[in-house]
Amino acid sequence: MWGLNKAMRKLHVAVLMGGWSAEREVSLSSGAGVADALESLGHRVSRIDMDRNLARLLEELRPDLVFNALHGTPGEDGTVQGLMDLMGIKYTHSGLTTSVIAIDKELTKQHLVARGIRMPGGEVVKSESLHDGDPMARPYVLKPVNEGSSVGVAIVTDDGNYGNPIGRDVAGPWQEFDELLAEPFIKGHELTVAVLGGEALAVTELKPTQGFYDYDAKYTDGLTQHVCPAQIPDDVRDAAMDMALKAHQLLGCKGTSRSDFRWDDEQGADGLYLLEVNTQPGMTPLSLVPEQANYRGLSYPELVQRIVEEAL
Repeated sequence: MWGLNKAMRKLHVAVLMGGWSAEREVSLSSGAGVADALESLGHRVSRIDMDRNLARLLEELRPDLVFNALHGTPGEDGTVQGLMDLMGIKYTHSGLTTSVIAIDKELTKQHLVARGIRMPGGEVVKSESLHDGDPMARPYVLKPVNEGSSVGVAIVTDDGNYGNPIGRDVAGPWQEFDELLAEPFIKGHELTVAVLGGEALAVTELKPTQGFYDYDAKYTDGLTQHVCPAQIPDDVRDAAMDMALKAHQLLGCKGTSRSDFRWDDEQGADGLYLLEVNTQPGMTPLSLVPEQANYRGLSYPELVQRIVEEAL
C-alpha cells in the first residue's frame, strides 16, 4: 500500500505554518520540512507564515491545495478550516467540525466516551477555585482545555511544589487560563499511535529522561527516548491501535492524526486510557508521525505526498 504515486500531477501547494499560537516555532519547523519534501517531489511551493492577511494572500496565490502545517489555534481549532471552506480551497488534514471537537479536550471526551472509548474521568474547573482547594484527590493533572503539545500541563502531587492549596503566586497554568481540565493522574507509560489513510501505523512509547512528557520534552533533542515499536504486550498494542483508529474515524479525522495514551501496566489492557487526539500532529525531525511512517517503510516525502493525495 505504501509508495509514491508517480503519476500524480505536479501541484501548486501553499504550506501554511507559523501563526501566533504557543506552538509557533514547532509549526515553522513542521512547515519547513513539508515544504522541502514537496519541492523534492517536483511540486511548486509557496511558504506562508500565517498572519491576519491570510485570506487576501490565498486569493492572490490561488493554490491547488493548502498543506496545513499549523499547530494550535487558529490553525487547529476550525478557524482556518472555515476560512478555506468559504474560499473553496482544498486543504490537508481534518475539516471544520472535526477540528472544533478535537481541539477541545472536554468535547472530545463527550464525543468518544459515549461510543466506547476509555478516557480518564475529570471535570472543567475555574482556575480561581484551585486556590481554595483541590477538585479531586491528588495526584491529578491540570491542562488547558484547548491547547496541544502538552502546553500548560501541570501534575499536582502530595509532595509537589505548588502548595496545598495551590498558591496564587506559584507559576502554573492557573495563571494563564481561566478554566482548566482536571483529570486523575494515570501512573505508568506514555504511548502514542499515528493513523494514516485509515490505518494505525504503530505504537511508540515515550520515555522522558526527566520529569514528564511536556512541551520541552517533546521538542528538545535528547530529552525523550522514543521506543518504536513499543515493547509492550501484544494485547495492549492491539488495543491502542484499535482505539486510535476508532477515535480517528468517530471524530471524522482526515489525512493523519495522532492519539496519545497513558497505560497503567498493573491493569493490563484495561489500564489503557486515551488522553487526546491530535488532528495536526507535528512533522518536525523529532515528530512521532514521520517516525512511525518510517518504521512502516514510508519515507518523509512519501508521507507528505500521501497526506496530499488524501486531501485531493
